[in-house]
Amino acid sequence: MRHRRTRSRGLAALVAPGLAVGLAAGIALGVACSVPAGAATPAPHDTYPSTVHDGYWLVTPSGGVEAYGEPVLGAPTGPLNRPVVTAQTTNDNAGYWLVAGDGGIFNYGDAGFYGSTGNIRLNQPIVGMAQTPDGKGYWMVASDGGIFSYGDATFSGSTGAIHLNKPIVAMAPTGDGRGYWLVASDGGVFAFGDAGFFGSTGGLTLTQPIVGITPTPDGRGYWMVAADGGVFAFGDAGFHGSAAGTTTEPIERLVSTGDGRGYWILAQNGTAAPYGDASGAPPAQALVLRPVTPGDNAVLFAFQQLGKPYIWGGNGPVGYDCSGLALASWTHGAGVTFARVANDQYHTAGTPVALGQMVAGDLVFWGTNTADWTTVYHTAIYVGGNWIVESTGDQVQLNAIDQWGLGDLMPNGRHP
Repeated sequence: MRHRRTRSRGLAALVAPGLAVGLAAGIALGVACSVPAGAATPAPHDTYPSTVHDGYWLVTPSGGVEAYGEPVLGAPTGPLNRPVVTAQTTNDNAGYWLVAGDGGIFNYGDAGFYGSTGNIRLNQPIVGMAQTPDGKGYWMVASDGGIFSYGDATFSGSTGAIHLNKPIVAMAPTGDGRGYWLVASDGGVFAFGDAGFFGSTGGLTLTQPIVGITPTPDGRGYWMVAADGGVFAFGDAGFHGSAAGTTTEPIERLVSTGDGRGYWILAQNGTAAPYGDASGAPPAQALVLRPVTPGDNAVLFAFQQLGKPYIWGGNGPVGYDCSGLALASWTHGAGVTFARVANDQYHTAGTPVALGQMVAGDLVFWGTNTADWTTVYHTAIYVGGNWIVESTGDQVQLNAIDQWGLGDLMPNGRHP
């Protein structure tokens, strides 16, 4: 195991309390997360993952919150009636709201509570939320386009009484808060108040459904983004590129730069891709990691183990070593099994994946000789934004992929 820890992180709220206690019998033979003494420094890699992306909160459907470069401001402490479906930061990034499918609102930091539909019988579940420009109110939208306004948010119309071809998936307000757009999964756009209509994809056949809409800074156009990262620009929104075909990680939203000449496309695991004049990290975001892929399920299982002790040869549930955590996360979270020890996992688990193409759940490895799989001594589970869950030091923890340096990082990951 590693003997140096520079930082460790844990979920503000466990996503699945009440796991059974006990330790699987048996100690695995082979390489199990031990660092050989006096290991030589290997040659540098040709390609490393990009810079670690700070500045976001990752939220699980059960309400767990993990902070990346931001303070943990709070999270629900008990079981939720309905899963969290969206999360939004305040305008000054000093707070956030979590929104459940029943319209329950959980507010933290400087995010105010102005009301909820938690005690109202809804025709359709809540799917989106938008705050007013001054942050003193918000709207919630249901999948049928029903609008619920609170605080200084004004009601400008809804599609609640209209037959929709596809459900509403998101909303966005105008700059003055006197109107808003609703967007359906087929890219149908519905404009209310002072929001202008600039076009839609409602008549197109899409490869993947639309998941978000983002207005330009002057409100005279908007972008829509699909689940595969495809971008559709209307009005004065410029097209600066698309993430379609570059990742299998589900896309959650598009964030505009201040001048509207670029944007970031954000996957639900925190990975951000810049286009146009976008550079560095986007403004702080709160993202919901939904269990869409097997890797997402593996990550969510690993999150449940945060804070459990490191035990050499441990297979859980009391504690784990590095490769035991990787195997348990995929076996219990996604129903996928592979080799038990780290070097065998690097050699045989699933298929190789380039470091820059890793998605949630992929495995990352370290070895004393990056050209020799038999020297692998450590594995971790990739989350996104170049963060990992690993069993190291004295516990299962969440760390930056580069916290130990990149010299021993093996040249590719594995996708089980």
